[in-house]
Amino acid sequence: MTSTIQNLLKELTEESIVTRKMLERTPADQLDWQPHEKSMSISKLAGHIAELPGWVSMTLKTDGLNFADQGYQAPVWNSNSELLEIFEKSLAEAVATLQTTKEEDLLPNWTLKNGEQVLMSKTKGEVIRHSMSQIVHHRAQLGVYLRLLDIPLPGSYGPSADDPNL
Repeated sequence: MTSTIQNLLKELTEESIVTRKMLERTPADQLDWQPHEKSMSISKLAGHIAELPGWVSMTLKTDGLNFADQGYQAPVWNSNSELLEIFEKSLAEAVATLQTTKEEDLLPNWTLKNGEQVLMSKTKGEVIRHSMSQIVHHRAQLGVYLRLLDIPLPGSYGPSADDPNL
């Protein structure tokens, strides 16, 4: 029987292929572009996607996160190579941490707060799954950004409408 950790590693590895393709196409010459004033800039969105695998190791190494207590700084990148470097570093850390994790390490609760307000409290395993869902969610947002900028989209789970072989 496949363990939860083996499944998480498999999914993280498979999703990283699609994520990498999307990040490679992010236009470094339009970092401030956003489709709407309430939307993140393409720089912040792509940087967030690149750093999200890091939530795996953060979740396993802590009991929670309180936004009010931390001075979060979005990753800064100015080229696709810098963006991909952020992604590869966070992905490698996530994989290395999962490879040394035991199934019972997924069971303790982990809490996300903003001051005294609890935003989420789940097991560490559930938070890791949530983090992976966030990668896919934000990657889809990035796909909309790229489409609006008329940048051809790579296939995700099959060919893209931009695939010349269709």
